Amino acid sequence: MYKKISLLAATAIAFSAFTATASAQSSNSGYLMDQRGGVAKSGFGLCWRTGSWTPAMATAECDPDLAPKAVPAPRSSPAPSAAPAPAPRAAPAPAAKPAAKPAPVTQKITLASDALFDFDKSVIKTEARAKLDDLVAKLKAVNLEVIIAIGHTDSIGSVAYNQKLSLRRADAVKAYLVSKGIPANRVYTEGKGKKQPIADNKTKEGRAKNRRVEIEVVGTTAK
Repeated sequence: MYKKISLLAATAIAFSAFTATASAQSSNSGYLMDQRGGVAKSGFGLCWRTGSWTPAMATAECDPDLAPKAVPAPRSSPAPSAAPAPAPRAAPAPAAKPAAKPAPVTQKITLASDALFDFDKSVIKTEARAKLDDLVAKLKAVNLEVIIAIGHTDSIGSVAYNQKLSLRRADAVKAYLVSKGIPANRVYTEGKGKKQPIADNKTKEGRAKNRRVEIEVVGTTAK
């Protein structure tokens, strides 16, 4: 019995000495340290904590769940790639030039009445028809807008008579042009009688010039 008590006393003294030594070595640590400078551990591999231990003193070796995790160094973000150069913009197609407007055509033909009609008549002569046929052929190259036939007379006779005669001759020209395919609604007639002489009515030659039919064509070129 004496030996057993002596053994327990010796063990207690040794543990006290170990504790005192470990405590002295770990006065600034949360864990007891052994004589070799390592953390003192129990037979089950657990670290001995000191009375001053706090969770803030936890180490990865003894308390891995409580020890602060090392913060990984921030990964450097890749340098932003340069924005792709914008694709060159195609030059705008040149605006189409507006089509040139057809050139206006105004043609005025003066035919002497003596060449178209017998004296004091309104029936077109055979030889005069060739001149009107030539006019119709030329009109094929024109987008016709209007034809105006204006009859004139000399000063012989009354104003009323010459007015009617000049209009009958203009109407005769219209009838012939329509018979050759010119639209009737494109041909207008007018009689001026003896009101617009272009020569002296006192002479035979002058009166002959005043007896006339003026044909005016208005349109645009077809091409």
